[in-house]
Amino acid sequence: MAEYDGSQIVVLEGLEAVRKRPGMYIGSTGTKGLHHLIWEILDNGIDEHLAGYCNEITIVLRKDGGITITDNGRGVPVDIHPTKKIPTARVVYTVLHAGGKFGNSVYKVSGGLHGVGASVVNALSSKMIIEIRRNGNVYTDSYENGGHPVTKLVDGLLPVIGTCKKSETGTKVTFYPDPQIFETVKFVPETICKRLKEIAYLNRGLTLKFTDERTGEERVYYEEHGIKSFISYINREATPLHAEPIYVEGSKGDIEVEVALQYINDYSEQINSYCNRINVVDGGTLVTGFKTALTRVLNNYARELGYLKDKDDNFDGRDVRNGLVAIISIKHPDPQFEGQTKTKLGNTDAKTAVDEVFASEVTRYFDKNVEVLRAILDNTARSCKARQASDKARSAVLKQLNDFDTKSKLAACSSKKPAECEIYIVEGDSAGGTVKTARDRKTQAVLPLRGKIINVEKATLEKVLQNNEIRSMIAAFGCGISEEFDINKLRYDKIIILTDADVDGAHISTLLLTFFYRFMPELILEGKVYRGLPPLYKIEYEIPGKKTSKKSEYLMNDFELEKKRREIEDAKGKITGLQRYKGLGEMDAHQLWETTLDPAQRVLAQVSIGDTVEADEVTNLLMGSNVVPRRQFIIDEARYANLDIT
Repeated sequence: MAEYDGSQIVVLEGLEAVRKRPGMYIGSTGTKGLHHLIWEILDNGIDEHLAGYCNEITIVLRKDGGITITDNGRGVPVDIHPTKKIPTARVVYTVLHAGGKFGNSVYKVSGGLHGVGASVVNALSSKMIIEIRRNGNVYTDSYENGGHPVTKLVDGLLPVIGTCKKSETGTKVTFYPDPQIFETVKFVPETICKRLKEIAYLNRGLTLKFTDERTGEERVYYEEHGIKSFISYINREATPLHAEPIYVEGSKGDIEVEVALQYINDYSEQINSYCNRINVVDGGTLVTGFKTALTRVLNNYARELGYLKDKDDNFDGRDVRNGLVAIISIKHPDPQFEGQTKTKLGNTDAKTAVDEVFASEVTRYFDKNVEVLRAILDNTARSCKARQASDKARSAVLKQLNDFDTKSKLAACSSKKPAECEIYIVEGDSAGGTVKTARDRKTQAVLPLRGKIINVEKATLEKVLQNNEIRSMIAAFGCGISEEFDINKLRYDKIIILTDADVDGAHISTLLLTFFYRFMPELILEGKVYRGLPPLYKIEYEIPGKKTSKKSEYLMNDFELEKKRREIEDAKGKITGLQRYKGLGEMDAHQLWETTLDPAQRVLAQVSIGDTVEADEVTNLLMGSNVVPRRQFIIDEARYANLDIT
């Protein structure tokens, strides 16, 4: 056995850690991670806008594969950093956790709080070029191969390559993602433009210009009315109960609050929350404050106008929010997010601020717009009656679940500790049998699905509950559904969807995720849902040496396969065997354990929601009843599809 001492401890200096573990910083090395590089640089310009110094940002997709992002903010400082003794701009682009967002002297509010964005982008780029306009000069710096400076300093400072008016300030960043890091380095214009549209809604008065030099396409995004226009955009295909969205704004102390809302003819609610224009998908205190205020205000009006006969009667929060589409956006000088992913806001003062500002301002609005108030209260009263009738029917079905037989389907695990248990949702009895054989019986349960579940986007809850496969999952999970859902009763720490790597498998995964999203969203928001990712290939090869070594590896995808091919060729080796797995049934129990079930070796993809607006829109688009927009979406996105027709 090798010695375990200080020589075994590897210290990664500077940006090496980012290149070694890029997923820790940008989530993945796929398309999502690639575009995350853009958002990191874009965020710096938006923070300048929030600070009042930037009103225009341009994004250019270059013909040579790079991307250029320019803002007209103050420009990154170019003076010598007091502790690093190098130009401050070079510190910003080469040192992790370096930025002007840790104190409150530079940025009163900011979305980027960790100071790793610009340096991470540099670390994951094959080349980056910076131009800074400041003090009437144009400065430059450049980096290659993961953030190594290649520009020579002049007397310790960045070289000046030109002059400009002192009023012309800003930062221009051009970077080229490293193809050795990313599975693809091709940016998708539509992905960028969707984000720019959202940014424009959330940053009233900011102009965003997009140019694709490859096609000549140009777009400009500018929203004078901000989140009020955002609500109109979200509801563009819906039937509103009142023509104009309601918009209120105000502040309490240093916290600025904006709320826009509109009721539509629908039986669901959609509340999208943002703090410092970051989409906090799990909501948190700002959403709690909004819900509390909305319910209180509408109940007060309902008693005044005779919708509630008894002074102690109240409409339920669910009744008040039925058909509601709302956006809450606050600016907070010191937001406390839960975790690096920033998916939930924890500040108690945000709850108080939203509650007080919204209650005060929306009361003023309703006093002037009684017809809108009555339309909302009429909808609330109807929703209350419908909910009460639905609750009775739903309760009857849910009671039957207590006696629902899952024994013939579910292979339970022996442990009763939810924190160490996980359940695999498996496609079909054949794959289910293999997984049952391969699993760890103490902690891993298996639930095979016989056929595809119902598409819940087109069905009522009562109809959903009549589907045997869904009833099996509800009974197995033990935490209820819809309004009765209680995540504290969940019997498993992980719910893992495991399907074949083909079209049917993808469809089953989509149906399951739609069900979870619509009726058990907390499972996704709390990070309990995963997709199992079995490898696509097994490769066997030989590497020459004093003694020829024979090796075998499992590879996840074509990108890893090509990368391994290059490594073998560089080592003068040869491939002796290659197997491609298209289904779980092609693996024996031993292979399935070591590749897909073994917690020490398997690869799981955690399902998360990065953008609640887009998640709701895409779910409705792809799984809903409206065929025309879905057909157009398929036509538009077909060019980006990676089809396997073998």
